[in-house]
Amino acid sequence: MVEEFAPKESELSQIYSEGEVSVQIDIYEDGEGSWLLEIVDSSNNSTVWEDAFDSEKEALEEALDALKEEGIATFVGPVQEADGSW
Repeated sequence: MVEEFAPKESELSQIYSEGEVSVQIDIYEDGEGSWLLEIVDSSNNSTVWEDAFDSEKEALEEALDALKEEGIATFVGPVQEADGSW
């Protein structure tokens, strides 16, 4: 019988807010010793980083840096692709 992998959520996962807008920063173990990062808005639209992080702290720092540098609005709503599609 093959065991299913259940990702472990980091204790560093948290809600981040700017004004009245909030997003969830989710950090999960990938099962191989690294950590995955996802930012989810209130409508369940998500932004997922392609590369894994060596530590959950690095993932959190990346999320906070991105939110501060790009603004929370970048992570809210559907993402428009370069070709104009959603």
